[in-house]
Amino acid sequence: VQLQASGGGLVQPGGSLTLSCAASGFRLGGYSIGWFRQVSGNGREGVASLGGTDSEQYYSDSVKGRFTLSRDKDKNTVYLQMENLKPGDTAVYYCAARDAAWGARRWNRSNTYGLWGVGTQVTVSS
Repeated sequence: VQLQASGGGLVQPGGSLTLSCAASGFRLGGYSIGWFRQVSGNGREGVASLGGTDSEQYYSDSVKGRFTLSRDKDKNTVYLQMENLKPGDTAVYYCAARDAAWGARRWNRSNTYGLWGVGTQVTVSS
């Protein structure tokens, strides 16, 4: 049972990246997937979360309107499409899973997620 985040890289300001969070050993149905980011020395910041249904999407104010969540049930994968990237988006990005019964409650709190994937580095720089 694990999550694997991928898709990070180096991109110029204003550019785009799409991160993937692939689940193995379990089906994503019934789980919420949260995306967090962390800059060295700081705690993990909740960026976005996709609930049990595709209509349950939550975003932090810092990424709202620029980041978009989606899900491919066949591939058992959740995506985070990031557009108009800024240097302040530079961080290691992690995906995490929790029971979808949580709904919107504390979606951006890392301690409510029980399964974490290895992070992927996103660097926004010219």
